[in-house]
Amino acid sequence: MSKALNYASYLRVNELLQLQTPRSSGPEHDELLFIIIHQVYELWFKELLHEIEYLQRMLYQNDAARASHTTRRILAILKTVVAQLDVLETLTPLEFNSFRGFLESASGFQSAQFRELEFALGYKRENILSHCTDDEEALQRLRTRYEQPTLWDAFLRYLVLNGYAVPEEQLGRDVTRPIQPSPELQALLVGAYRQNATVSNVCENLIDIDEGLQEWRYRHVKMVERTIGMKSGTGGSPGAAYLATTLKPFFPDLWAIRSQF
Repeated sequence: MSKALNYASYLRVNELLQLQTPRSSGPEHDELLFIIIHQVYELWFKELLHEIEYLQRMLYQNDAARASHTTRRILAILKTVVAQLDVLETLTPLEFNSFRGFLESASGFQSAQFRELEFALGYKRENILSHCTDDEEALQRLRTRYEQPTLWDAFLRYLVLNGYAVPEEQLGRDVTRPIQPSPELQALLVGAYRQNATVSNVCENLIDIDEGLQEWRYRHVKMVERTIGMKSGTGGSPGAAYLATTLKPFFPDLWAIRSQF
C-alpha cells in the first residue's frame, strides 16, 4: 500500500535538498549560496518558458485578456529573478574567489534554458547550439526552440486576427533568424496604438517583458563587474565585457515607434 501524499512527498523535498553539492574543501561557507541561487534561477527559467508558451497560445487564439494576465505573471517572475541578484551581491569578490576555482569550466554562459528564453523571444543565433554539445537532452530542447516560431511571430498572427495587414515578408519570415525592424510594420503599429486600445495594450505588454529581461541583463552585468571586475568569467567565458553587448531589445519595432507619436 502506497504512503499517503504529503507536503514533502508531493514536492520531493528530500530529493531536492540532496541537489546542493559544494565542490570546495571544507566546504567554503559561501558556495552553498552560489549553488542555491543558480538552481533557483533554472527553476524560474523553466517557469518563464512555460508561461511564454502559454502566452503564445493565447495570442494565436486572439485572447487578449488571458494574454494580459499571463504577462502580469511573467513580469512578477522577472521582478523576482532581478531581486535574487540582491542576495547574490552579498557575495564579496574575496568570498567568491574562495571557491571559484572549483567551478572549473562551468559557466552561466552554458545555461541551455536561458538560451531557450532568448530563442523563444526571437534572439536566435545558430552558433549557440555549439555550446550544448555535451548535453544531448539540452541540445535537443534548444534545437527545437531554435526551429520554432517565437513570441513575436505569435504577436504578428494576433495582429492579423485583429484585422491588420501585416507585411507578408514578416508573416513568412525565417523564424530561425533574429527579428529585424520593419518600417512598414512600424507604421501599422503606430496606427494600432492610435485606433485600438486592446491591441495597444498587448504591444505594451511585450514592451514590459522586453524591458524586464533587459533589466535582468543590466543588473547581471553590474553584479559580475562588482564580483570579478573585468576579468574573464568562469570557464573562460568573456565575463562582463560580453554581457554588456547583450543589452539590446528583443522587439525592435515596438521600441522604434516611440519617437513617432
